[in-house]
Amino acid sequence: MRLRIFTEPQQGASYDDILAVAQATETLGFDAFFRSDHYLAMGDTAPGLPGPTDAWTTLAGLARETRRIRLGTLVSSVTYRPPGILAIQVAQVDQMSGGRVELGLGTGWFEQEHLAYGIPFPAKRFGMLEEQLEIVTGLWDTPVGDRYSFTGEHYTLVDSPALPKPVQARIPVIVGGGGAKRTPAMAARFATEFNLPFPDFTDVPAKFAGVRAACEAIGRDPRELVYSAALIAVAGADEADFARRAAAVGREPAELRAHGVAGTASEVVDRLGALSDDGVECVYLQIMDLSDLDHLDFIAREVMPQLA
Repeated sequence: MRLRIFTEPQQGASYDDILAVAQATETLGFDAFFRSDHYLAMGDTAPGLPGPTDAWTTLAGLARETRRIRLGTLVSSVTYRPPGILAIQVAQVDQMSGGRVELGLGTGWFEQEHLAYGIPFPAKRFGMLEEQLEIVTGLWDTPVGDRYSFTGEHYTLVDSPALPKPVQARIPVIVGGGGAKRTPAMAARFATEFNLPFPDFTDVPAKFAGVRAACEAIGRDPRELVYSAALIAVAGADEADFARRAAAVGREPAELRAHGVAGTASEVVDRLGALSDDGVECVYLQIMDLSDLDHLDFIAREVMPQLA
């Protein structure tokens, strides 16, 4: 099982804070550093200081200041960037990183941040997501020297040179969500990875089965996809250490144990083992306290060696 570090910088983090976590992620042996793509802090207790950081600007910086880890978003919203611009940004960061970028793309959901920064927030966005996935992958897949055009309900591209190209032959594309029909169908068509964000543990096998069925319905081998989950992670050497870290992120220990990857090292290992048994191949560990680099060190020392 691969472990990836997943952060929420909109809750309050500078670029230097994010860089420190990304470099620790690399040094400690985690597979990847991912971040959310939001512009406004969530909840009443998070001031969000010093202010939001743009996801792809951040990843461009990290591309030059890391060497091994994968880098990506979980997930970018279709409301923020036109698909042609997004394709350029992601391809450029892939070049800057030497081919280490992945793109998570979703419909977006947080209306308040759109209102705060003047970003349009259409009521219906699923069609936008489907068209963006087709356009972005279509631009990357168009051979150099050819042109790409697209006409849809939401976007039109005419005679695009479809440049620049990423380093990777195919940038991994992550599609996720809990929908029963449209999301699995979209993942089957466009994704290299299907992600369940903060699922109820009992739902995981059925959700993955739905994606596998959607793949089979269009003649795609379901084994081509990576199956992953994103879950909050809070771990400690003992109960007191765990409770301290839970309090630092404003969560109750019992609730974290019920819904996250949480507790002592042995509890975390057991939870990850159960997820693996349910078909989870990769876990995004949502780390909310970016100042606690000892937390990452603890997981790397006490948990990762037991997953081999």
